[in-house]
Amino acid sequence: MLAGAQELAPTVGVAAACTALGVPRSSYYHAQRPARPAAPTPPRRRARQALSPTEEQTIRELLNSARFVDQAPRTIYATLLDEGHHYCSWRTMYRILTQDAASCERRAQRRRPAYSAPELLATGPCQVWSWDITKLRGPTPGIWYNLYVVLDIFSRKLVGWLLDAREEAALAEVLIAESYTREGVQPQQLTLHADRGAPMTSKTLAELLIDLGVAQSHSRPTISDDNPYSESQFKTMKYGPTYPDRFASIDAACAWMRWFADWYNHEHKHSGIALLPPAVVHSGRALAVIAKRQDTLDAAYATYPERFPRGRPIAPSCRARWASICPDPALLPPQRRHPRPCRRRPRCQGSQPRSGPLTPGTLSASLRRRCRSWRAATHRNAPRLLSKGTGSSAGCVNHRRWTTRSRKRSSFARPYICRLSNLSRVIWPSTGPLL
Repeated sequence: MLAGAQELAPTVGVAAACTALGVPRSSYYHAQRPARPAAPTPPRRRARQALSPTEEQTIRELLNSARFVDQAPRTIYATLLDEGHHYCSWRTMYRILTQDAASCERRAQRRRPAYSAPELLATGPCQVWSWDITKLRGPTPGIWYNLYVVLDIFSRKLVGWLLDAREEAALAEVLIAESYTREGVQPQQLTLHADRGAPMTSKTLAELLIDLGVAQSHSRPTISDDNPYSESQFKTMKYGPTYPDRFASIDAACAWMRWFADWYNHEHKHSGIALLPPAVVHSGRALAVIAKRQDTLDAAYATYPERFPRGRPIAPSCRARWASICPDPALLPPQRRHPRPCRRRPRCQGSQPRSGPLTPGTLSASLRRRCRSWRAATHRNAPRLLSKGTGSSAGCVNHRRWTTRSRKRSSFARPYICRLSNLSRVIWPSTGPLL
């Protein structure tokens, strides 16, 4: 632009040339000035206490001698002091070596290649699911309910949830199997992402995913923020105005969670998916809703264009979703011994099935084999009360050195924290919100 203004200025004038090309006249005149020669930099005055060039050369030869070539300046300084010689301080020795570019790390240094976090891409529903477990406060301190939630990272829909007083891989196994069948997922279509908790990395769950044809991914080792979609959904749930401080019972928690799942999927305007409800995106109706919003914005822009100084407004649209994964199986931690699966049914199961209650009898043959242990519970299989006097952390959920009163002693004592009822049932949600 500046060169064009210099060419047009003799013909149309400086002001007209600068205005036509959008060049400030000050820049034009500044370019016409001859370059000023750089002022010579005066030499730095030598300090009075500085070493003379002869002394510096003597110290340089001493440092590079065969005796001291492989020693540090501090060691050389101490050795010369022991011999009754003082030439300079060790810091001055470092300065002389720095002038000669001789002060550096001489050992072989590892060259670390540029690293980028591995990711999963979801361009549609039922491609990548994320699941996690969170704690809900019970009626009294020390009583917690475990909420299992499976989330589709593209549509952010809660495709399944389960509430129980225990945290076990067997419960997650049933939840994932039923969600897989309910959503009509095909083999080799889905990737299930989770963090590195014990239920997530259990062997029983890994075997189920292999039978279903589901790829399994986990967060990278020592990385705590590789499962952000589930954590964001938990914060939306627990920071809402309707979330209670405590739940009176597990049935009350089930009732509230049933209402929240229906509200979250069908009414919540999610900021991560263009302010659309997750059910709209999951069902493929997002483009129609966005087009209708765009028509409304166009009508407003045609009526009041002065209210949009940046031009025609554009309705936000949905984008692809990414999730960080750990692709190298060698980085996976060794599998810990998992407890024997309990035969009690889960207390509550979320998401309305497509056609009637989904039971292990409606699953495929491989899933029926896996769900065989989830038949009617008996008194013998109900959880037992903890024995007293088993440590100072009797109210801590993560304390695993407790014992249970059972007919058969197991090498893995599950940390039950309260007495549960002997029988339980599957509670399916209603189609409408809880009144």
